[in-house]
Amino acid sequence: MKVFIQNEAGSLVKYYHNEKTLEPLAATTVSRPYPFPYGFIIGTSAADGCNVDCYVITKRHLESGTVVECEAIGLMQQIEDQKEDHNVLAALPDEGIEVDEIARGLLTEFVQHVFDHIEGKQIRVGEFQGGAEALRHIERCRDVI
Repeated sequence: MKVFIQNEAGSLVKYYHNEKTLEPLAATTVSRPYPFPYGFIIGTSAADGCNVDCYVITKRHLESGTVVECEAIGLMQQIEDQKEDHNVLAALPDEGIEVDEIARGLLTEFVQHVFDHIEGKQIRVGEFQGGAEALRHIERCRDVI
């Protein structure tokens, strides 16, 4: 699967792109630095109308605006403002990364506090599931061409 990297690990800047054309639209500041590169899976449409969100679990620096080939290794259930907004967890094919307790902790902390600066914003992390569930989620959200 191809993942478009919107936001770099360690950055407090959240970039917005047209998720179909990949054109940059805007940028804003968030309350916590991204723990991992974050973006979306190209060719998908989630329930919120956006592409399926994706964190790439890696120590490599992936720049905003790049497209990388990844493998789905997990799914983090997330509810944002009472709506399902799950995140696929991915790895670069040659890294052999797994979603361990450290990664789960970093992601949970980030998600629960990234929008602390927005009054009334509610985000809750649910279960962490495996790669098979992530693949099923992606397939349910594949764009029909």
